Amino acid sequence: MIIIGIAGGTGSGKTTVVKRIIDSLPKDEVALIPQDSYYKDSSNVPVEERQNINFDHPNAFDWDLLSKHIAMLKKGESIEQPIYSYLTCTRQRETIHVEPKEVIIIEGIMALSDKRLRNLMDLKFFVDADPDERLIRVIQRDVLERGRTAEAVMERYMKVLKPMHLEFIEPCKRYADLIIPQGGHNQKAIEIIKLYIEKILGK
Repeated sequence: MIIIGIAGGTGSGKTTVVKRIIDSLPKDEVALIPQDSYYKDSSNVPVEERQNINFDHPNAFDWDLLSKHIAMLKKGESIEQPIYSYLTCTRQRETIHVEPKEVIIIEGIMALSDKRLRNLMDLKFFVDADPDERLIRVIQRDVLERGRTAEAVMERYMKVLKPMHLEFIEPCKRYADLIIPQGGHNQKAIEIIKLYIEKILGK
């Protein structure tokens, strides 16, 4: 088994990198653990205050549960991955059953932030992208998928995303074994990662 952490700023292309890695490996050999699933449950927070939650701060994540689940998978045990709703800012009653696989990928903006989590990883990647490109992707995604206006997205970017990126996400580069510029468009980096994974797995 190999455990891989993939971090990078919002809109950097992490999801594309993950998809390319999964597509390059044999089917059913990869378990993807999105860090977004491990946001803390905010059902105890008044509804009108939930919109003020800073999802780009380390304190927003349930690191204990995420580390516990990765450790369980590493030991060959299955987990019940939480499902988080952005609409209600709460953890759902339903879960996703995840069996241990040959390749476990933890993907998220701060996947490399927590030392306990990093210590469970065999490979650590940071997906890098130009800030302007990330902003464009964030606007496109939030307008299409989350019903926000472009103005609201840009305001949030300047007030929250940019300062949080500089304080908490960008410094994670120093923990990465490999920094991937140009996100999912960097085919050579994807190929190198694929070959390295296959080498570790003895294929």
